[in-house]
Amino acid sequence: MHDPRTQEPDPGTREPGPAPGTRRTATAPGPGPLDGLRVLDLATLFAGPLAATMLGDFGAEVTKIEHPTKPDPSRGHGPSKDGVGLWWKHLGRNKRNLTLNLSTEGGREVLLRLVARADVVIENFRPGTLEKWGLGWAELSAVNPRLVLARVTGFGQFGPYSARPGFGTLAEAMSGFAATTGEPDGPPTLPPFGLADSVAALATAYAVMTALAGRDRTGHGQVVDLAIIEPMLAVLGPQTIWYDQLGYVQPRTGNRSTNNAPRNTYRTADGKWLAVSTSAQSVAERVVRLVGRPEFAEEPWFATGAGRAQHADALDEAVGGWIARHDRAEVVAAFERAQAAVAPVYDVRDVVADPQYRALDTITTVEDEELGPVRMQNVLFRLSGTPGAVKWAGRPHGADTEQILGELGLDEAEITALREGGAL
Repeated sequence: MHDPRTQEPDPGTREPGPAPGTRRTATAPGPGPLDGLRVLDLATLFAGPLAATMLGDFGAEVTKIEHPTKPDPSRGHGPSKDGVGLWWKHLGRNKRNLTLNLSTEGGREVLLRLVARADVVIENFRPGTLEKWGLGWAELSAVNPRLVLARVTGFGQFGPYSARPGFGTLAEAMSGFAATTGEPDGPPTLPPFGLADSVAALATAYAVMTALAGRDRTGHGQVVDLAIIEPMLAVLGPQTIWYDQLGYVQPRTGNRSTNNAPRNTYRTADGKWLAVSTSAQSVAERVVRLVGRPEFAEEPWFATGAGRAQHADALDEAVGGWIARHDRAEVVAAFERAQAAVAPVYDVRDVVADPQYRALDTITTVEDEELGPVRMQNVLFRLSGTPGAVKWAGRPHGADTEQILGELGLDEAEITALREGGAL
């Protein structure tokens, strides 16, 4: 069957443009709010680099430092086109690229010169690695007392697990996320994307800006110690206090919630899927009236989300049965008229075609020197006065090495010597 979502949108309709003063694309006027902030991105896979990307999206001058022969593995992760990694095009955007072997004396000296004029360093080596190279906090802060050093690791800088290799998958498992995700009679379920890394990236960007605010007050930089296992706990909500005060351990409930109902995904007559949420009591009442079961709203148990959750089977049968008799467009229109909460379950084809995402300029087009025009997610939010922008996609490995070293005052002979010595 023909699926209209597979058609390439008309290039002339890709970006309709948001409201004046809120545009977030490469045409954003003037400097970003972080203009002048210098960030050195020493990290790989994925939390640290993504945090640097978020800072670069709002004007920070981000320099990505990669090993000369072992570039950031994200360049080879996932699909590629014409040998060019597509994940890197997103993760490496708004960054200049420098190759530097930090384990060499020449690489160490260059990094210290970069640190002397930087505001932020983001790294995710195992604890002790920078110290082994003579690039620990003592050495970095000595050349720049105002520096903020963000250290992003799986388990933090100390403790019994600190030396272990750590990835987002381990955080998704250890935080309790996987234990609560999946069907009740199924196994714990991991997300098919870097959820914990992305959450940690948001937390790292927040931590860096918090540390910079502290620097404005004290005049001194500091170390950010971020363990990827911790931000996931923050987004899981009140599970810890529930356990502490009640001994309650949240079970796996599939798409259902223990806090309200109906809350599930339901299949329509045309084979599409929709998600319904009734977190608000008034919305729950509108839904049962819409699907022809107003008597539910008169039941005593219907008055609370927890009470409704205990009757999820009956509510799902009523809502799911009604939705199954209508096409997706009909269901969405009916829910909108009733002012009830519903959303289609999208894949990426739906996202790029959706009029709301287009109105928000959520997916932007960037001209790339290797691939031509490429589309990717825009910056995270809109600022009316100093908007962010995706100015360029991820650049080739080491593309800006000579330019950056020249800005440090190194001449051609010095750069050649560093290259011959294995530092570049």
